[in-house]
Amino acid sequence: MSDVVDFRGGDFRGPVIGKAEYKQQAPAPTALDALPPAAAGFTGRDEELGRLRAALDPSAVGAEQAVVVTAVSGLGGIGKTALAVQAAYAAREAGWFPGGVLFVDLHGYDDVPVTADQALQSLLRALGVDPEHIPATADERAGLYRSVLAEREAVLIVADNASSPEQVRPLLPGGVRHRVLVTSRDRLAQLGARLVPLDQLSPEAAYELLDRALRIADPDDDRVAEEAEAAARLAKLCGYLPLALQIAVALLAEDPGKSVAELADELSGSYDRLAALDDGDRSVRAAFDLSYRRLPADHASLLSLLALAPGPEVSEELAAVLVGSDEPPSTGLKTLARAHLVERGSVRGRWRMHDLVRAFGVGVLTGDADLRRKGDDARERVLAYYYRHADAADDRLHWLSRERESALFATRAHALAWMDRERAGLVSAVQWGQDKRYAYQAVLLALCLCRYLEWRRLFGDVIVVSRIAQEAAHSIGDRACEAMAWNNLGLALRLSGRPEEAIAVHIRDRDLCQELGDREGEATAWNNLGSALHEVGRLTEAMDAFTRSRRLCRKVGDLDGEAKVWNNLGSALQEAGRLREAMNAFVRSRELRRTLGDRYGEATAWNNLGITLSTMGRPGEALEACGRALRIWVEFENWYRAGGTLSNLGRVHKEAHRRAEARAHYLQAADAFTRANAPKEAAEARSRAAALTAPEKPTGTPAPASPPARTTDSAPPAPHPPDAPGTAAR
Repeated sequence: MSDVVDFRGGDFRGPVIGKAEYKQQAPAPTALDALPPAAAGFTGRDEELGRLRAALDPSAVGAEQAVVVTAVSGLGGIGKTALAVQAAYAAREAGWFPGGVLFVDLHGYDDVPVTADQALQSLLRALGVDPEHIPATADERAGLYRSVLAEREAVLIVADNASSPEQVRPLLPGGVRHRVLVTSRDRLAQLGARLVPLDQLSPEAAYELLDRALRIADPDDDRVAEEAEAAARLAKLCGYLPLALQIAVALLAEDPGKSVAELADELSGSYDRLAALDDGDRSVRAAFDLSYRRLPADHASLLSLLALAPGPEVSEELAAVLVGSDEPPSTGLKTLARAHLVERGSVRGRWRMHDLVRAFGVGVLTGDADLRRKGDDARERVLAYYYRHADAADDRLHWLSRERESALFATRAHALAWMDRERAGLVSAVQWGQDKRYAYQAVLLALCLCRYLEWRRLFGDVIVVSRIAQEAAHSIGDRACEAMAWNNLGLALRLSGRPEEAIAVHIRDRDLCQELGDREGEATAWNNLGSALHEVGRLTEAMDAFTRSRRLCRKVGDLDGEAKVWNNLGSALQEAGRLREAMNAFVRSRELRRTLGDRYGEATAWNNLGITLSTMGRPGEALEACGRALRIWVEFENWYRAGGTLSNLGRVHKEAHRRAEARAHYLQAADAFTRANAPKEAAEARSRAAALTAPEKPTGTPAPASPPARTTDSAPPAPHPPDAPGTAAR
């Protein structure tokens, strides 16, 4: 400014006083190193950090391939800001951004988010622009922002907590020298950005975060290391979510006398786990609520109903059932996915929800009377849907050769595939039967699942659903269904190696059937009781039970049941050394199976007949019988029973001193058992094969033979249809 005041050209009509005001102008302050502190205990994000470093590194690619914008997205509390800040510090230390690092929190999910215009004003001030020189309009501010950046060396702009592309677009620089790193709960694919989605931490990383963060508070605090098992449980209860883990650390740090196990017990026993995950400053529920409040009403309702879905994943078809629609709620699912409130599941068309989001959704539903009514209706629809499909699938899995017509499953393979996909949800839905409102439907569903679960050798699941079905049926006074549930429970206990418990359960089933006058059910109970007695070596009692079962089957004309009894009686007779009678029993069973057209049951008889023929010293006939059984097992893709028959073939060859053939069959048995998810049996078959590798040496003592793989004949009962309560079709 000139120190001369020039009045030339003025028209003055009176006295004039001249006044000059002088200001000392200094450059506006800058804020080019504005990153917040790095998160305490940060760990477990090596892969994502590597992707961010690759996107930010100016030397990684040419200008035409430069990634100007990188967007980190994920669920609230998943650690997006912590990752972005960590990457920004690493980039600064690498010297990639000599022009500075800017940080702006857009508060995108607050009630009053920061607008792009306000963010530009903040960034311009940080870049050293005098507030008086910041233009009034948004377009002018954006233009000035790009101009100022154009004159600077490379700058990194971290835009945290954006909720929409509109918040971010005006903040993008004009060239490729600078970089923008955005975090958001939504996938901002519209920005043309490099997308880096975040998922929950691994169990190992979550454990490490707990330990690191707690030691930052007190270097001598070794509670996590001392209680590793409890810490793993605590991490799981926190859903491996960084925010929840940090809150858990704060709760432990403020109470040095509290053990990790004690905190884990508090969380697991809490009616409202999210309420417990609050340290007074941070809250998991509050973090989720910010995303929830932005949802349209119908999508918010969808989130609550999806939280009720049984199992870790939900198909789009089941989502439609939950909302009571004929079509999947595709738009709503995509909206929730963009907000990371649901994620795509294991395959396309399936969706999953974080455990704590599920707890949040259930909490929202519980707190709203209208949503509670919708939830009750949704559970009833899910049980009806699952029962209809499981019943049809069970029909397809029935071993009789005649195919039953089904509008839902064209083949057994389709039925098995559906059961495999929905297994976790089916088992979880049965547990709704603990509420009397859903008991009847849950019982019917449980009875449909046992054949499939036995086929997949998931005996633990059979035990769970059968116990719940028995208790639920008892609670509503459905004694026929209760008897069937006792039967299924006994079968699962025996097959899982608990025959003594199975005996007690089958006696309960038998007694209940006798009280009901259900002679067919009583016959089944005697048969299955006999198998359990045989298992513990009580052969005389077992044969008596089989005889009683056979008489009842003949009285009621149950040829299928009689065929099963002949098979099981044959096994007991063989073990008792009554080989001729055993052979005749297996032949009777086989012929009845042929009469019924039941090739699967026929394979059972052939397998056991082969064992008996081998014991009688007739190896050629034994090989023929076992070979017939094997072909049928393979046709039905029952790899467990195929493995048993292959082991029997190996045993016959070994006893005939055909060591190479025996070894080959044992190895094939190991492969079949592996396919059947039977690792113990697979290892035993490999061990027998390995024992045949060394050359045979003559000794005075014969080598012990491997036990034959007998096949018992028992099947879970079919449930009675829902429109005919009280009629038990076994």
